[in-house]
Amino acid sequence: MDSKIKTLEDKVALAKLGGGKERIKKQHQKKKLTARERIEYLVDQGSFEEIGILVTHRTTDFGMDKELYYGDGVITGYGTIQGRLLYIFAQDFTVFGGALSETHAEKICKIMDMAVKMGAPIIGLNDSGGARIQEGVRSLGGYADIFYKNVQTSGVIPQISAIMGPCAGGAVYSPAMTDFTIMVEDTSYMFVTGPNVVKTVTNEEVTSEELGGASTHSTKSGVAHITSENDVACLEDIKTLLSYLPQNNKETPKNLQYTLANEVRDVLTNIVPENPNKPYDMHQVINGIIDTGSFYEIHKNYAENIIVGFARIAGQSIGIIANQPQFLAGVLDVNSSKKAARFTRFCDCFNIPLLVLVDVPGFLPGTDQEWNGIIVHGAKLLYALSEATVPKVTVITRKAYGGAYDVMNSKHIGADLNFAWPTAEIAVMGAKGASEIIFKKEIKAADDPVAKLAEKETEYAEKFANPYRAAQRGFIDEVILPKNTRRKLIKGFSMLKNKKVDRPDRKHGNIPL
Repeated sequence: MDSKIKTLEDKVALAKLGGGKERIKKQHQKKKLTARERIEYLVDQGSFEEIGILVTHRTTDFGMDKELYYGDGVITGYGTIQGRLLYIFAQDFTVFGGALSETHAEKICKIMDMAVKMGAPIIGLNDSGGARIQEGVRSLGGYADIFYKNVQTSGVIPQISAIMGPCAGGAVYSPAMTDFTIMVEDTSYMFVTGPNVVKTVTNEEVTSEELGGASTHSTKSGVAHITSENDVACLEDIKTLLSYLPQNNKETPKNLQYTLANEVRDVLTNIVPENPNKPYDMHQVINGIIDTGSFYEIHKNYAENIIVGFARIAGQSIGIIANQPQFLAGVLDVNSSKKAARFTRFCDCFNIPLLVLVDVPGFLPGTDQEWNGIIVHGAKLLYALSEATVPKVTVITRKAYGGAYDVMNSKHIGADLNFAWPTAEIAVMGAKGASEIIFKKEIKAADDPVAKLAEKETEYAEKFANPYRAAQRGFIDEVILPKNTRRKLIKGFSMLKNKKVDRPDRKHGNIPL
Protein backbone atom coordinates (compact mmCIF):
# COMPACT_ATOMS: atom_id res chain seq x y z
CA MET A 1 0.00 0.00 0.00
CA ASP A 2 2.83 2.42 0.84
CA SER A 3 4.36 1.96 -2.61
CA LYS A 4 0.99 2.62 -4.30
CA ILE A 5 0.49 5.77 -2.25
CA LYS A 6 4.01 6.90 -3.16
CA THR A 7 3.24 6.28 -6.84
CA LEU A 8 0.09 8.41 -6.63
CA GLU A 9 1.96 11.19 -4.85
CA ASP A 10 4.64 11.17 -7.54
CA LYS A 11 2.08 11.35 -10.33
CA VAL A 12 0.23 14.27 -8.72
CA ALA A 13 3.49 16.11 -8.06
CA LEU A 14 4.50 15.60 -11.69
CA ALA A 15 1.15 16.84 -12.93
CA LYS A 16 1.54 20.05 -10.92
CA LEU A 17 4.93 20.77 -12.48
CA GLY A 18 3.41 21.42 -15.89
CA GLY A 19 5.36 20.89 -19.08
CA GLY A 20 8.76 22.08 -17.89
CA LYS A 21 10.27 24.30 -15.21
CA GLU A 22 12.27 26.37 -17.68
CA ARG A 23 9.21 27.36 -19.66
CA ILE A 24 7.35 28.28 -16.46
CA LYS A 25 10.29 30.48 -15.50
CA LYS A 26 10.07 32.29 -18.83
CA GLN A 27 6.39 32.92 -18.24
CA HIS A 28 7.24 34.62 -14.94
CA GLN A 29 9.79 36.81 -16.69
CA LYS A 30 6.96 38.03 -18.92
CA LYS A 31 4.95 38.86 -15.80
CA LYS A 32 2.47 36.08 -16.55
CA LEU A 33 1.30 33.69 -13.87
CA THR A 34 1.16 29.95 -14.42
CA ALA A 35 -2.23 28.26 -14.73
CA ARG A 36 -2.03 26.94 -11.17
CA GLU A 37 -0.96 30.31 -9.80
CA ARG A 38 -3.95 31.92 -11.51
CA ILE A 39 -6.37 29.50 -9.89
CA GLU A 40 -4.67 29.81 -6.51
CA TYR A 41 -4.97 33.61 -6.64
CA LEU A 42 -8.58 33.57 -7.86
CA VAL A 43 -10.22 31.25 -5.32
CA ASP A 44 -10.46 31.33 -1.54
CA GLN A 45 -7.35 29.88 0.06
CA GLY A 46 -7.37 26.10 0.15
CA SER A 47 -10.78 25.81 -1.53
CA PHE A 48 -9.76 24.49 -4.97
CA GLU A 49 -10.39 20.82 -5.70
CA GLU A 50 -8.96 19.54 -8.97
CA ILE A 51 -10.78 17.07 -11.20
CA GLY A 52 -9.02 15.03 -13.89
CA ILE A 53 -5.47 15.66 -12.74
CA LEU A 54 -4.18 12.33 -14.13
CA VAL A 55 -5.81 12.58 -17.57
CA THR A 56 -3.44 12.21 -20.54
CA HIS A 57 -3.98 12.45 -24.29
CA ARG A 58 -4.62 9.39 -26.44
CA THR A 59 -2.55 10.31 -29.50
CA THR A 60 0.24 8.01 -30.70
CA ASP A 61 1.00 9.65 -34.06
CA PHE A 62 4.06 11.85 -34.66
CA GLY A 63 5.80 10.53 -31.55
CA MET A 64 3.15 11.96 -29.25
CA ASP A 65 3.10 8.75 -27.21
CA LYS A 66 6.50 9.77 -25.87
CA GLU A 67 5.18 13.11 -24.55
CA LEU A 68 2.54 12.43 -21.92
CA TYR A 69 1.77 15.17 -19.40
CA TYR A 70 -0.76 14.63 -16.65
CA GLY A 71 -3.74 16.94 -16.97
CA ASP A 72 -3.17 17.31 -20.74
CA GLY A 73 -2.74 21.06 -20.77
CA VAL A 74 -5.82 22.14 -18.81
CA ILE A 75 -6.55 22.28 -15.07
CA THR A 76 -10.21 21.79 -14.16
CA GLY A 77 -12.00 21.78 -10.84
CA TYR A 78 -14.12 23.74 -8.39
CA GLY A 79 -13.59 26.13 -5.52
CA THR A 80 -15.10 29.16 -3.86
CA ILE A 81 -14.78 32.93 -4.14
CA GLN A 82 -15.95 34.71 -0.99
CA GLY A 83 -17.64 31.45 -0.05
CA ARG A 84 -19.55 31.11 -3.34
CA LEU A 85 -19.15 27.88 -5.30
CA LEU A 86 -17.79 28.16 -8.84
CA TYR A 87 -16.17 25.94 -11.46
CA ILE A 88 -12.92 26.73 -13.27
CA PHE A 89 -10.80 25.57 -16.14
CA ALA A 90 -7.35 27.06 -16.73
CA GLN A 91 -5.37 26.22 -19.85
CA ASP A 92 -1.68 25.55 -19.21
CA PHE A 93 0.49 27.09 -21.92
CA THR A 94 3.53 25.15 -20.68
CA VAL A 95 1.98 21.89 -21.94
CA PHE A 96 1.92 21.78 -25.76
CA GLY A 97 1.29 25.53 -25.79
CA GLY A 98 -2.08 24.91 -24.14
CA ALA A 99 -3.27 23.37 -27.42
CA LEU A 100 -6.66 21.74 -27.22
CA SER A 101 -6.88 17.97 -27.66
CA GLU A 102 -9.79 15.56 -27.50
CA THR A 103 -9.20 14.80 -23.81
CA HIS A 104 -8.48 18.47 -23.03
CA ALA A 105 -11.93 19.32 -24.43
CA GLU A 106 -13.57 16.45 -22.56
CA LYS A 107 -12.25 17.84 -19.28
CA ILE A 108 -13.68 21.29 -20.03
CA CYS A 109 -17.07 19.87 -21.07
CA LYS A 110 -17.20 17.74 -17.93
CA ILE A 111 -16.61 20.70 -15.64
CA MET A 112 -19.21 22.77 -17.52
CA ASP A 113 -21.77 20.00 -17.06
CA MET A 114 -21.03 19.95 -13.33
CA ALA A 115 -21.45 23.73 -13.14
CA VAL A 116 -24.89 23.53 -14.75
CA LYS A 117 -26.01 20.68 -12.48
CA MET A 118 -24.97 22.60 -9.37
CA GLY A 119 -26.14 26.00 -10.63
CA ALA A 120 -22.81 27.79 -10.21
CA PRO A 121 -20.77 30.11 -12.51
CA ILE A 122 -18.12 28.75 -14.86
CA ILE A 123 -14.84 30.65 -15.27
CA GLY A 124 -12.52 29.92 -18.20
CA LEU A 125 -8.90 31.10 -18.04
CA ASN A 126 -7.86 30.87 -21.68
CA ASP A 127 -4.20 30.60 -22.70
CA SER A 128 -3.90 28.33 -25.74
CA GLY A 129 -2.24 28.17 -29.11
CA GLY A 130 -5.35 26.59 -30.62
CA ALA A 131 -6.23 23.09 -31.77
CA ARG A 132 -3.60 20.37 -31.34
CA ILE A 133 -2.77 19.71 -34.98
CA GLN A 134 -1.35 16.23 -34.28
CA GLU A 135 -4.91 15.09 -33.51
CA GLY A 136 -6.58 16.45 -36.64
CA VAL A 137 -10.36 16.37 -36.65
CA ARG A 138 -10.55 15.03 -33.08
CA SER A 139 -9.31 18.34 -31.69
CA LEU A 140 -11.71 20.24 -33.97
CA GLY A 141 -14.54 18.07 -32.70
CA GLY A 142 -13.44 18.90 -29.17
CA TYR A 143 -13.88 22.61 -29.89
CA ALA A 144 -17.35 22.00 -31.31
CA ASP A 145 -18.28 20.05 -28.17
CA ILE A 146 -17.29 23.06 -26.05
CA PHE A 147 -19.21 25.47 -28.31
CA TYR A 148 -22.33 23.35 -27.95
CA LYS A 149 -21.95 23.36 -24.16
CA ASN A 150 -21.56 27.16 -24.20
CA VAL A 151 -24.88 27.50 -25.99
CA GLN A 152 -26.72 25.03 -23.74
CA THR A 153 -25.29 26.79 -20.67
CA SER A 154 -26.13 30.31 -21.87
CA GLY A 155 -28.71 32.01 -19.67
CA VAL A 156 -28.55 29.21 -17.10
CA ILE A 157 -25.35 30.10 -15.23
CA PRO A 158 -22.95 33.04 -15.70
CA GLN A 159 -20.05 32.25 -18.05
CA ILE A 160 -16.90 34.40 -17.81
CA SER A 161 -13.89 34.09 -20.11
CA ALA A 162 -10.51 35.56 -19.26
CA ILE A 163 -8.10 35.75 -22.20
CA MET A 164 -4.68 35.54 -20.54
CA GLY A 165 -2.57 34.56 -23.54
CA PRO A 166 -3.10 33.66 -27.18
CA CYS A 167 -6.57 32.71 -28.41
CA ALA A 168 -6.67 32.06 -32.15
CA GLY A 169 -8.70 30.30 -34.81
CA GLY A 170 -11.72 28.33 -33.66
CA ALA A 171 -10.73 28.90 -30.04
CA VAL A 172 -12.12 32.45 -30.13
CA TYR A 173 -15.71 31.33 -30.57
CA SER A 174 -16.13 29.82 -27.13
CA PRO A 175 -15.24 33.09 -25.31
CA ALA A 176 -17.43 34.98 -27.80
CA MET A 177 -20.44 32.93 -26.70
CA THR A 178 -19.86 33.46 -23.00
CA ASP A 179 -21.35 36.37 -21.09
CA PHE A 180 -18.19 38.40 -20.48
CA THR A 181 -14.75 38.41 -22.05
CA ILE A 182 -11.85 39.95 -20.13
CA MET A 183 -8.50 40.51 -21.88
CA VAL A 184 -5.08 41.18 -20.38
CA GLU A 185 -3.20 44.10 -21.92
CA ASP A 186 -0.01 43.34 -23.89
CA THR A 187 -0.05 39.57 -23.24
CA SER A 188 -3.34 38.39 -24.77
CA TYR A 189 -4.84 38.46 -28.23
CA MET A 190 -7.80 37.04 -30.13
CA PHE A 191 -8.27 36.58 -33.86
CA VAL A 192 -9.73 34.07 -36.29
CA THR A 193 -6.77 34.35 -38.67
CA GLY A 194 -3.33 35.50 -37.57
CA PRO A 195 -1.04 38.18 -39.03
CA ASN A 196 0.76 35.74 -41.35
CA VAL A 197 -2.47 34.56 -42.97
CA VAL A 198 -3.73 38.13 -43.23
CA LYS A 199 -0.53 39.14 -45.02
CA THR A 200 -0.75 36.20 -47.42
CA VAL A 201 -4.39 36.82 -48.32
CA THR A 202 -4.70 40.63 -48.21
CA ASN A 203 -1.07 41.85 -48.24
CA GLU A 204 -1.77 43.77 -45.02
CA GLU A 205 1.13 44.16 -42.59
CA VAL A 206 -0.26 43.93 -39.07
CA THR A 207 1.04 42.81 -35.68
CA SER A 208 -0.78 40.42 -33.36
CA GLU A 209 -1.45 43.30 -30.99
CA GLU A 210 -2.88 45.54 -33.71
CA LEU A 211 -4.96 42.74 -35.17
CA GLY A 212 -6.43 41.29 -32.00
CA GLY A 213 -4.91 42.77 -28.85
CA ALA A 214 -6.82 43.94 -25.79
CA SER A 215 -6.86 47.57 -26.94
CA THR A 216 -8.20 46.65 -30.37
CA HIS A 217 -11.01 44.50 -29.02
CA SER A 218 -11.98 46.91 -26.26
CA THR A 219 -12.22 49.97 -28.52
CA LYS A 220 -12.92 48.83 -32.10
CA SER A 221 -14.61 45.45 -32.22
CA GLY A 222 -16.30 45.34 -28.81
CA VAL A 223 -15.24 41.69 -28.36
CA ALA A 224 -13.59 42.49 -25.00
CA HIS A 225 -15.93 43.74 -22.30
CA ILE A 226 -13.14 44.56 -19.84
CA THR A 227 -9.36 44.98 -20.16
CA SER A 228 -6.97 44.40 -17.28
CA GLU A 229 -3.43 45.64 -16.78
CA ASN A 230 -1.98 42.22 -15.90
CA ASP A 231 -2.93 38.72 -14.75
CA VAL A 232 -3.53 39.73 -11.14
CA ALA A 233 -5.75 42.67 -12.17
CA CYS A 234 -7.69 40.33 -14.47
CA LEU A 235 -8.39 37.90 -11.65
CA GLU A 236 -9.50 40.78 -9.42
CA ASP A 237 -11.86 41.93 -12.19
CA ILE A 238 -13.41 38.45 -12.25
CA LYS A 239 -14.01 38.63 -8.49
CA THR A 240 -15.56 42.10 -8.75
CA LEU A 241 -17.79 41.12 -11.65
CA LEU A 242 -19.04 38.02 -9.84
CA SER A 243 -20.01 40.10 -6.81
CA TYR A 244 -22.85 41.69 -8.83
CA LEU A 245 -24.16 38.42 -10.25
CA PRO A 246 -26.34 35.60 -8.92
CA GLN A 247 -25.22 31.97 -8.97
CA ASN A 248 -27.71 31.05 -11.68
CA ASN A 249 -30.91 32.09 -13.46
CA LYS A 250 -33.13 30.83 -10.63
CA GLU A 251 -31.60 33.19 -8.06
CA THR A 252 -31.24 36.93 -7.62
CA PRO A 253 -27.98 38.73 -6.80
CA LYS A 254 -27.16 38.90 -3.13
CA ASN A 255 -28.11 42.19 -1.49
CA LEU A 256 -25.49 43.89 0.64
CA GLN A 257 -26.56 45.14 4.03
CA TYR A 258 -27.70 48.76 3.85
CA THR A 259 -29.33 51.09 6.37
CA LEU A 260 -31.59 53.78 4.93
CA ALA A 261 -30.68 57.34 5.89
CA ASN A 262 -31.12 60.73 4.22
CA GLU A 263 -31.18 59.69 0.57
CA VAL A 264 -31.54 63.20 -0.89
CA ARG A 265 -28.59 64.05 -3.16
CA ASP A 266 -28.20 67.81 -3.74
CA VAL A 267 -25.19 67.12 -5.96
CA LEU A 268 -27.59 66.14 -8.76
CA THR A 269 -29.32 69.52 -8.87
CA ASN A 270 -27.01 71.42 -11.20
CA ILE A 271 -25.44 68.68 -13.34
CA VAL A 272 -27.64 69.26 -16.40
CA PRO A 273 -26.66 72.62 -18.00
CA GLU A 274 -29.28 75.27 -18.78
CA ASN A 275 -28.10 75.32 -22.39
CA PRO A 276 -29.71 72.22 -23.95
CA ASN A 277 -26.84 71.90 -26.44
CA LYS A 278 -24.10 71.84 -23.83
CA PRO A 279 -22.71 68.39 -22.94
CA TYR A 280 -22.22 66.99 -19.45
CA ASP A 281 -20.85 63.75 -18.05
CA MET A 282 -23.56 61.17 -17.33
CA HIS A 283 -21.13 59.47 -14.95
CA GLN A 284 -21.83 62.36 -12.56
CA VAL A 285 -25.52 61.49 -12.59
CA ILE A 286 -24.78 57.80 -12.07
CA ASN A 287 -22.44 58.48 -9.15
CA GLY A 288 -25.01 60.79 -7.57
CA ILE A 289 -27.66 58.06 -7.65
CA ILE A 290 -25.86 54.85 -6.68
CA ASP A 291 -24.19 53.62 -3.51
CA THR A 292 -20.82 55.34 -3.25
CA GLY A 293 -18.11 53.73 -5.38
CA SER A 294 -20.28 50.84 -6.53
CA PHE A 295 -20.32 51.46 -10.31
CA TYR A 296 -18.51 48.81 -12.34
CA GLU A 297 -18.50 49.77 -16.00
CA ILE A 298 -18.69 47.23 -18.83
CA HIS A 299 -17.45 47.95 -22.39
CA LYS A 300 -15.98 51.20 -21.07
CA ASN A 301 -13.97 52.12 -24.17
CA TYR A 302 -16.37 50.86 -26.83
CA ALA A 303 -19.32 52.90 -28.18
CA GLU A 304 -18.73 55.57 -25.56
CA ASN A 305 -21.94 57.40 -26.44
CA ILE A 306 -23.74 54.91 -24.22
CA ILE A 307 -22.72 53.68 -20.76
CA VAL A 308 -23.50 50.24 -19.38
CA GLY A 309 -22.43 48.64 -16.13
CA PHE A 310 -23.38 47.28 -12.74
CA ALA A 311 -23.96 49.24 -9.54
CA ARG A 312 -25.83 49.04 -6.26
CA ILE A 313 -28.69 51.08 -4.93
CA ALA A 314 -29.30 50.57 -1.20
CA GLY A 315 -27.23 47.39 -1.42
CA GLN A 316 -29.21 45.94 -4.35
CA SER A 317 -27.35 44.97 -7.53
CA ILE A 318 -28.73 46.67 -10.66
CA GLY A 319 -27.72 47.10 -14.28
CA ILE A 320 -27.43 50.64 -15.67
CA ILE A 321 -27.85 51.79 -19.27
CA ALA A 322 -27.29 55.50 -19.85
CA ASN A 323 -26.83 57.81 -22.82
CA GLN A 324 -23.56 59.78 -22.59
CA PRO A 325 -23.96 63.39 -23.84
CA GLN A 326 -20.16 63.86 -23.81
CA PHE A 327 -19.79 61.56 -26.84
CA LEU A 328 -21.74 62.19 -30.05
CA ALA A 329 -24.29 64.06 -27.90
CA GLY A 330 -25.49 60.68 -26.62
CA VAL A 331 -27.09 59.59 -29.90
CA LEU A 332 -27.87 55.96 -30.61
CA ASP A 333 -25.81 54.39 -33.39
CA VAL A 334 -24.96 50.89 -34.60
CA ASN A 335 -22.37 50.08 -31.93
CA SER A 336 -24.13 51.66 -28.95
CA SER A 337 -27.37 49.86 -29.82
CA LYS A 338 -25.60 46.48 -29.92
CA LYS A 339 -23.72 47.23 -26.71
CA ALA A 340 -26.85 48.17 -24.76
CA ALA A 341 -28.94 45.33 -26.21
CA ARG A 342 -26.42 42.67 -25.20
CA PHE A 343 -26.15 44.08 -21.68
CA THR A 344 -29.94 44.24 -21.36
CA ARG A 345 -30.33 40.60 -22.32
CA PHE A 346 -27.68 39.49 -19.83
CA CYS A 347 -29.37 41.34 -16.97
CA ASP A 348 -32.73 39.89 -17.95
CA CYS A 349 -31.26 36.35 -18.01
CA PHE A 350 -30.00 36.67 -14.45
CA ASN A 351 -32.72 38.66 -12.70
CA ILE A 352 -30.79 41.93 -12.41
CA PRO A 353 -33.09 45.00 -12.40
CA LEU A 354 -32.44 47.69 -14.99
CA LEU A 355 -32.11 51.46 -14.58
CA VAL A 356 -32.14 53.45 -17.84
CA LEU A 357 -30.94 57.07 -17.80
CA VAL A 358 -32.05 58.95 -20.89
CA ASP A 359 -30.59 61.96 -22.68
CA VAL A 360 -30.86 61.04 -26.34
CA PRO A 361 -31.39 63.40 -29.30
CA GLY A 362 -32.18 60.52 -31.66
CA PHE A 363 -30.38 58.08 -33.93
CA LEU A 364 -27.16 59.08 -35.67
CA PRO A 365 -27.93 60.07 -39.28
CA GLY A 366 -25.75 59.39 -42.32
CA THR A 367 -25.00 56.92 -45.07
CA ASP A 368 -22.44 55.08 -42.93
CA GLN A 369 -25.04 54.27 -40.31
CA GLU A 370 -27.78 53.38 -42.77
CA TRP A 371 -25.53 51.15 -44.89
CA ASN A 372 -24.23 49.39 -41.78
CA GLY A 373 -27.74 48.54 -40.64
CA ILE A 374 -28.74 51.10 -38.02
CA ILE A 375 -32.33 49.98 -38.57
CA VAL A 376 -31.74 46.37 -37.57
CA HIS A 377 -29.18 47.20 -34.86
CA GLY A 378 -31.44 49.82 -33.29
CA ALA A 379 -34.20 47.22 -33.39
CA LYS A 380 -31.99 44.91 -31.28
CA LEU A 381 -32.10 47.35 -28.37
CA LEU A 382 -35.82 47.92 -28.87
CA TYR A 383 -36.40 44.16 -28.90
CA ALA A 384 -34.16 43.50 -25.87
CA LEU A 385 -35.84 46.09 -23.64
CA SER A 386 -39.32 45.08 -24.82
CA GLU A 387 -38.55 41.43 -24.07
CA ALA A 388 -36.96 42.00 -20.65
CA THR A 389 -39.17 41.06 -17.70
CA VAL A 390 -36.93 42.23 -14.85
CA PRO A 391 -37.88 45.43 -13.00
CA LYS A 392 -37.22 48.33 -15.40
CA VAL A 393 -37.06 51.97 -14.31
CA THR A 394 -36.34 54.99 -16.53
CA VAL A 395 -35.19 58.49 -15.61
CA ILE A 396 -35.20 61.12 -18.39
CA THR A 397 -32.66 63.78 -17.48
CA ARG A 398 -32.88 65.92 -20.61
CA LYS A 399 -33.60 65.03 -24.26
CA ALA A 400 -35.81 62.16 -25.34
CA TYR A 401 -36.46 62.75 -29.02
CA GLY A 402 -38.08 60.76 -31.78
CA GLY A 403 -37.87 57.01 -32.07
CA ALA A 404 -34.99 56.99 -29.59
CA TYR A 405 -37.49 58.06 -26.90
CA ASP A 406 -39.46 54.89 -27.59
CA VAL A 407 -36.37 52.66 -27.69
CA MET A 408 -34.81 53.88 -24.43
CA ASN A 409 -37.16 51.97 -22.14
CA SER A 410 -40.24 54.09 -22.58
CA LYS A 411 -43.52 53.26 -20.88
CA HIS A 412 -44.80 52.01 -24.21
CA ILE A 413 -42.34 49.08 -24.33
CA GLY A 414 -42.86 47.87 -20.80
CA ALA A 415 -41.02 50.16 -18.39
CA ASP A 416 -42.44 49.80 -14.90
CA LEU A 417 -41.67 53.30 -13.66
CA ASN A 418 -40.76 56.35 -15.73
CA PHE A 419 -39.50 59.48 -14.03
CA ALA A 420 -38.45 62.75 -15.61
CA TRP A 421 -36.48 65.70 -14.34
CA PRO A 422 -37.93 69.20 -14.95
CA THR A 423 -35.18 69.65 -17.58
CA ALA A 424 -36.59 66.79 -19.68
CA GLU A 425 -37.60 67.49 -23.27
CA ILE A 426 -39.88 64.83 -24.73
CA ALA A 427 -40.77 65.47 -28.36
CA VAL A 428 -40.54 64.18 -31.91
CA MET A 429 -37.48 66.36 -32.51
CA GLY A 430 -35.70 69.47 -31.27
CA ALA A 431 -37.50 72.81 -31.26
CA LYS A 432 -35.45 74.31 -34.11
CA GLY A 433 -35.94 71.43 -36.53
CA ALA A 434 -39.62 71.08 -35.69
CA SER A 435 -40.25 74.80 -36.14
CA GLU A 436 -38.56 74.82 -39.55
CA ILE A 437 -41.02 72.14 -40.68
CA ILE A 438 -44.25 73.19 -38.95
CA PHE A 439 -43.93 76.93 -39.56
CA LYS A 440 -42.15 76.78 -42.91
CA LYS A 441 -44.66 79.00 -44.75
CA GLU A 442 -44.89 81.59 -41.97
CA ILE A 443 -41.12 81.86 -41.68
CA LYS A 444 -40.68 82.16 -45.44
CA ALA A 445 -43.34 84.93 -45.69
CA ALA A 446 -41.97 86.93 -42.74
CA ASP A 447 -40.08 90.19 -43.24
CA ASP A 448 -37.39 88.85 -40.93
CA PRO A 449 -37.28 85.03 -41.35
CA VAL A 450 -34.53 84.63 -38.73
CA ALA A 451 -36.51 86.47 -36.08
CA LYS A 452 -39.68 84.59 -37.00
CA LEU A 453 -37.87 81.25 -36.71
CA ALA A 454 -36.58 82.22 -33.25
CA GLU A 455 -40.10 83.24 -32.23
CA LYS A 456 -41.63 79.97 -33.43
CA GLU A 457 -38.80 77.96 -31.89
CA THR A 458 -39.58 79.52 -28.51
CA GLU A 459 -43.28 78.83 -29.00
CA TYR A 460 -42.65 75.17 -29.83
CA ALA A 461 -40.22 74.75 -26.94
CA GLU A 462 -42.73 76.11 -24.44
CA LYS A 463 -45.31 73.60 -25.63
CA PHE A 464 -43.22 70.49 -26.13
CA ALA A 465 -39.69 70.86 -24.68
CA ASN A 466 -40.81 69.77 -21.24
CA PRO A 467 -42.01 66.59 -19.52
CA TYR A 468 -45.48 67.77 -18.58
CA ARG A 469 -47.48 66.81 -21.66
CA ALA A 470 -46.10 63.29 -21.45
CA ALA A 471 -46.96 63.23 -17.74
CA GLN A 472 -50.53 64.34 -18.51
CA ARG A 473 -50.91 61.30 -20.77
CA GLY A 474 -49.41 58.95 -18.15
CA PHE A 475 -46.31 58.25 -20.23
CA ILE A 476 -44.28 59.72 -17.36
CA ASP A 477 -45.25 58.57 -13.87
CA GLU A 478 -43.82 61.57 -12.06
CA VAL A 479 -41.74 64.67 -12.69
CA ILE A 480 -39.20 64.72 -9.87
CA LEU A 481 -36.50 67.02 -8.58
CA PRO A 482 -33.04 65.64 -9.40
CA LYS A 483 -32.03 65.58 -5.74
CA ASN A 484 -34.89 63.17 -4.98
CA THR A 485 -33.94 60.66 -7.69
CA ARG A 486 -32.07 58.22 -5.46
CA ARG A 487 -34.88 58.15 -2.91
CA LYS A 488 -37.47 57.47 -5.65
CA LEU A 489 -35.34 54.68 -7.12
CA ILE A 490 -34.81 52.96 -3.77
CA LYS A 491 -38.56 52.90 -3.19
CA GLY A 492 -39.32 51.95 -6.78
CA PHE A 493 -36.96 48.99 -6.97
CA SER A 494 -38.11 47.81 -3.54
CA MET A 495 -41.72 47.89 -4.73
CA LEU A 496 -40.84 45.95 -7.90
CA LYS A 497 -38.76 43.19 -6.28
CA ASN A 498 -41.49 40.55 -6.61
CA LYS A 499 -42.43 41.44 -10.19
CA LYS A 500 -43.63 38.50 -12.27
CA VAL A 501 -44.45 38.44 -15.96
CA ASP A 502 -46.11 35.62 -17.89
CA ARG A 503 -44.27 35.11 -21.16
CA PRO A 504 -46.04 34.09 -24.37
CA ASP A 505 -46.10 30.35 -25.03
CA ARG A 506 -43.39 30.06 -27.69
CA LYS A 507 -40.11 28.31 -28.31
CA HIS A 508 -38.25 31.63 -28.51
CA GLY A 509 -38.58 34.99 -30.20
CA ASN A 510 -36.68 35.95 -33.33
CA ILE A 511 -34.49 38.90 -32.31
CA PRO A 512 -33.32 40.86 -35.39
CA LEU A 513 -29.74 39.62 -35.58
